[in-house]
Amino acid sequence: MSIYKKDEPSPYDLSNFTVLLVEDSLYMQSLMVSMMKMFGVGDIMVCSNAQEAIDLLKVTQARRKSRYVTDIDIVVTDWLMPGGSGKDLLNWIRGQDDDNIRFLPVVVVSAYTTEKLVAMARDAGANETLVKPISGVGLASRICCVIDKARSFVSISDYFGPDRRRKDAPFNGDDRRVTNPKHIKNKRKKAEG
Repeated sequence: MSIYKKDEPSPYDLSNFTVLLVEDSLYMQSLMVSMMKMFGVGDIMVCSNAQEAIDLLKVTQARRKSRYVTDIDIVVTDWLMPGGSGKDLLNWIRGQDDDNIRFLPVVVVSAYTTEKLVAMARDAGANETLVKPISGVGLASRICCVIDKARSFVSISDYFGPDRRRKDAPFNGDDRRVTNPKHIKNKRKKAEG
């Protein structure tokens, strides 16, 4: 069974992707792993809480040069779990100095998805959120969204993560940026040249 129409080829080859699923419910683990296998995800690692996921990320992302250890491409995490919540995991990921961990796309899944929780996940640096009970289409759309519509990352005093703005809207206030983006591009070109 596929989420794509029968005669259409799959638009994505996810066979080289590794997804880290962090979920405390064995039933939800089984369900989401089955869905991701149907999407063609090549490798799925499963942890039951944030602390297990942190330990796994320390090993996998630190040993990037090994041909036997795979990099994790996307993290899909539950929000409320014993032994470390999705918020704990997200804060740890976004707080890392290692860019291979810090920039990981994170999809938060929760049965308690209220507007407040979505705002908390967004403000902690989540790329996407998904409400339980989940569907295959919903999970696939969030995975595709972090691939197709990757947002640039923002680093300010109290936030690091994907740009929280979802649409380009004209800004009518005073521009308070210290450095003009064109100036940064010019500096990069000079440094590379």
